[in-house]
Amino acid sequence: MSKDLVIVESPAKATTLARFLGPGYVVRASKGHVRDLPKFGLGVDIKNDFAPRYEVVKEKREIVKDLKKEAMAASTVYLATDPDREGEAISWHIVEAIGLTKKALKRVVFHEITEEAVKEAFRHPRTVDERLVNAQQARRVLDRLVGYKLSPLLWHKIQKGLSAGRVQSAALRMVVDREREIQKFVAVEYWTIEALLAKRDGAAAKQGFAAQLHSRVGDKARITIPDKQTADTLRADMENAAFAVKQVQKKEVQRRPAPPYTTSTLQQEASRRLGFPAQKTMAVAQQLYEGLPLGGEGPVGLITYMRTDSLHVAVSAKEEARSYIGEKFGKDYVPPHARIYTAKSKLAQEAHEAIRPTSVWREPAKMRHFLSREQFALYDLIWKRMVASQMANALVDQTSVEIDAAGRSGAHYIFRASGSKVRFQGFLTLYAESRDEDAKDDDGKQPLPELKAHEPLDCRGITPEQHFTEPPPRFTEATLIKALEENGIGRPSTYAPIIGTLMGREYVKRQEGRLHPQELGLLVSDLLTTNFPEIVDLGFTAQMENELDDVARGERKWESVLHDFYGPFEADLKKAHLDIPDEAQGQTCEKCGKPMMVKVGRYGRFLSCSGYPECKNARPINGTAQAAPEPTDEVCEKCGKPMVIKAGRFGRFLSCSGYPECKNARPIQSKTGAKCPKCGGDILERRAKRAKKTKGRGSNVFYGCSNYPKCDFTVSRRPLEQPCPTCGGLLVASGQKAVRCTKCDYKGPVPSAEPEAVATAR
Repeated sequence: MSKDLVIVESPAKATTLARFLGPGYVVRASKGHVRDLPKFGLGVDIKNDFAPRYEVVKEKREIVKDLKKEAMAASTVYLATDPDREGEAISWHIVEAIGLTKKALKRVVFHEITEEAVKEAFRHPRTVDERLVNAQQARRVLDRLVGYKLSPLLWHKIQKGLSAGRVQSAALRMVVDREREIQKFVAVEYWTIEALLAKRDGAAAKQGFAAQLHSRVGDKARITIPDKQTADTLRADMENAAFAVKQVQKKEVQRRPAPPYTTSTLQQEASRRLGFPAQKTMAVAQQLYEGLPLGGEGPVGLITYMRTDSLHVAVSAKEEARSYIGEKFGKDYVPPHARIYTAKSKLAQEAHEAIRPTSVWREPAKMRHFLSREQFALYDLIWKRMVASQMANALVDQTSVEIDAAGRSGAHYIFRASGSKVRFQGFLTLYAESRDEDAKDDDGKQPLPELKAHEPLDCRGITPEQHFTEPPPRFTEATLIKALEENGIGRPSTYAPIIGTLMGREYVKRQEGRLHPQELGLLVSDLLTTNFPEIVDLGFTAQMENELDDVARGERKWESVLHDFYGPFEADLKKAHLDIPDEAQGQTCEKCGKPMMVKVGRYGRFLSCSGYPECKNARPINGTAQAAPEPTDEVCEKCGKPMVIKAGRFGRFLSCSGYPECKNARPIQSKTGAKCPKCGGDILERRAKRAKKTKGRGSNVFYGCSNYPKCDFTVSRRPLEQPCPTCGGLLVASGQKAVRCTKCDYKGPVPSAEPEAVATAR
């Protein structure tokens, strides 16, 4: 008797399903897409309603051949690819590639790979949803049109090998625009005045509390203090002032837990808490979803599908969580009713549920033995967020106090202080959502002493403090993903590829956790902004996403979406230009006398001889010749001559002054101040060769022992000079204002407030 064939994307998923389905099924993996537009050529018939020409991917020909053979022998073929547009399109391409149009075909969809969910899906199969296929097809054709038509322009105007993407270009503009804001920003000085106050009697008199100068009595506007002179004048007027409580306001605030993760919020939280790039987060989440062996239980999917913008949670999962909370934490931690979360966007459609554990009874501690460190860290986040989302509110007592200070001049000043105290932990017992560095955070304030109206207070000091306004922060992966989601750019399955593409093309680099646009990225963004404003316009890109959603709902034809886009796009292509002169006015080659030409390389514009390749002379665009080498105190270990600093394609480096007779060269060694935990040598900042570039991190900077090769110690994050306060081990930067120990589990703020230490951590 013939068996039924089940086709999935990955071997790991196939292994898990095979265990659930039993001997009556054969489960095979397509290993992703089996068909795509041709690697070379447009592959789209623009004149024939943008008809795409697909072909089997070269690397998948043997897989397609084997699948076809298996399908011919099977009585029924089940398509069990992922439950989103991409998965629907993979199923459709499999059908087309192996000629299954006359075969008994069934499409099954499940959002968690557990035995119950899989068997339920097989009891209710459906057909391939052509609306979802068309939406994905429209996206693929759109991206091919943009990439194929724009790339030659970038080659001609900037450099060979560049490419432009539709959604990535809008994301690049966001990063570039933020950089330009930072460059144009002018810091403005301002001052604040803080008073250290205390009760006059009782135990609380020993501990003071801080209050900030706010306004003058009768004036609602806050006092502005632009300079030191104004601050000193106000401080002098407040010397020996009588401080007394004017009014006290108390209120109870209920804090609700955050909803379970969506793709976007999971990527953001994993970036903030774990330092995971978005692509790494999705790769690890895919492993947790597809199934991991749990001892005698066999491979089981630990989380639901991880590409989703839905906040819906199955009733059974909520009830299971409430039961767990009652048993582990007590009835006070279970709210009267199960919580219901709804997505802010009406377009949330990628999957039916938020990301959650398939069973909350699989506690992270019990799973730790079966998971890698990265798998455990991500599962722990997902599990805690889900359980906390169904726990009771936290109750916080907040107190706000206004304090009157009578100045020498007769003016009365208002100082304000606030404090909070958690009265009932609720969900905070398990989990608290982290925040971006630039987000305002009113939590964690110290409680104020018990104060009453008209109560006199002692002043133990008045301190003016200078500040400067700060520019908007550069994007992190977390904040860029958040901005993409808020602006409707991309969808859950695209956030990680967007950032990965920008970094892979070296338009953007990650430095100390922040995304910095490179010269190449600035040039590409400026070119596209000037000539193709709609391509990089956030509103237009978001509108295109909405139109693709219309296709997925069957409300629009995918061909009409492409027609509406391509007309204006083609017109822009014809008039595209970039104001980069080919010839440098008045500059000639000092070697052969021919005119110098402006060229653009990976690291920006430079001057190149027009006689190339016969004359290969090149120099910086702002200089008449190669900058003179800088002398150093270092000596060449090969010939004994002095070493000098030169500038090359990859930056500054040390070179022997005896060049070309002696060709010794080495990187400039930048000390970090930290000592190697293995041998005590200095830890230096180093740069890996391009072939050894750290995967997924977008940077080839690492830190290694100066005694290499005798000592092979390296770390990927900048080390700190201060030792770990717990074990004395080596601390490395972790996030924006935190550090972690490489020896123990310590993770927290920089242990010293010295400016040098803080700067190093950043």
